[in-house]
Amino acid sequence: MTDAVGSIDTPDADEVQESKKGRKGGKRAKKGPLKRLGTFYRQIIAELRKVVWPTRNQLTSYTTVVIFFVTIMIALVTVIDYGLNHAAKYVFG
Repeated sequence: MTDAVGSIDTPDADEVQESKKGRKGGKRAKKGPLKRLGTFYRQIIAELRKVVWPTRNQLTSYTTVVIFFVTIMIALVTVIDYGLNHAAKYVFG
């Protein structure tokens, strides 16, 4: 249900701004730049530990598929380029 100002479920903009006025700096202001950088790198390492790395067989098959696909695309673009080149020579002399 809505009225002319907004929805009942969402607060007005004035109310949201009032609640944010009391906060200064947050957690970032308390740490120095080196500690933030250290935290950043620790989070990177933690995320990399969660990664499921492919096995050697999976990696080989994925690489083969990519190389095959790229070869097919190169051949397709070459054929199209060759055809357009001959078409332009035919039209423009």
